[in-house]
Amino acid sequence: MKKGFFAAAILLCLLLCSCAPGTTGPGESVTAASSPLQAEADDSGSQVELPAASETAERLDHTAFFNEVKDYILTTLTDYSSKVKNYIVAPLGDKLIAEVTADDIKLALLPASQKSVSVYRSVNMLYKSIFNSALESNYITSSPCNRISARGGKPQKDRASLSDEQVEKLLAAIKGLPPYVFVMIGLYAGLRREEILGLKWDCVFLDGNTPYLSVRRAWHTEHNRPVVTTELKTKAAKRDIPLPTQLAKCLKEAQAISTSEYVVSSSDGKPLSYTQFKRVWQYIVTRSIKERTYIRYVNGQKITHTVSPVLGEKAAHSKNVVYSLDFQVTPHQLRHTYITNLIYASVDPKTVQYLAGHENSKVTMDIYAKVKYNKPEQLLAVVNSAFSPQSTSA
Repeated sequence: MKKGFFAAAILLCLLLCSCAPGTTGPGESVTAASSPLQAEADDSGSQVELPAASETAERLDHTAFFNEVKDYILTTLTDYSSKVKNYIVAPLGDKLIAEVTADDIKLALLPASQKSVSVYRSVNMLYKSIFNSALESNYITSSPCNRISARGGKPQKDRASLSDEQVEKLLAAIKGLPPYVFVMIGLYAGLRREEILGLKWDCVFLDGNTPYLSVRRAWHTEHNRPVVTTELKTKAAKRDIPLPTQLAKCLKEAQAISTSEYVVSSSDGKPLSYTQFKRVWQYIVTRSIKERTYIRYVNGQKITHTVSPVLGEKAAHSKNVVYSLDFQVTPHQLRHTYITNLIYASVDPKTVQYLAGHENSKVTMDIYAKVKYNKPEQLLAVVNSAFSPQSTSA
């Protein structure tokens, strides 16, 4: 067989075969949202498209690499395909795989090194997987990735959890609005975004003495189309979470008026598309004092408009919108707040790990250490006790 194929062809073929549009989990289906939610500010949304392998690229025997990635869930494969397109195909897609040198890869990795540590590690792993597969298939005699460092990328700043005061302000600002139920579940059950958007009422149990919800489905999008599947992020993500009083009450009220099988849904009862979710979250953004810029076209002319909100004032475009949030919120921050509050309440690490759905205890313990052991005023008594004369003389 000729070796005339693009450097990324192996992985692209894999991704396209393993993560073809329309693929779903057992008993689930792809659902397209037909009616976008109305938002208070413009937001075009975005989508990730799976790149197509070049027609001139030869299809290879990729069994070895397929065995490495076949167990990844669809969201992970979609993410990988995007990284392949941007960080591998873009810089090296016109090269024969046997021609690629270590210097070529180092140069190609420079854009990824300006991103987060997790992005850099993923791209690094993809390069090594491609060339390891080519090596096992005897298309190359040695891998140019052998001496490529796995270290790189910009460390992410630790994101603080919301304080009790911030939670109170946030909930007051969005009470009765589309993101309210989503935010309540994030704050008081700690679900991931994909778990909340995939949650159906058949997994919410409110009538017993112990109300709880079961995490059994996850949401993601393909070409902006919502896909709900029973494939969760990890085995540990499958869990039953008891509901605190305020969340149980919120869900009972939401269920009473719901016409959808989904707890959080579009106006037509279907799961949200990616664009729709961004529009829902925009209700929170428009109530913050974060400066933002909007682009509109008037008579074919591009007009840029910058808004600098002032705390307490009403928005010019809507008197129902008050700039009441002097902090920024992300969906993941809701989950982080839930985990932090469990730790502050002295819940043991293994229970926190279960409720958070962390497969790796290291993730839980890292958060636990940052939250529990970074306040000297709270640790002073413990340290004094450890080094008191009675303790040291024992």
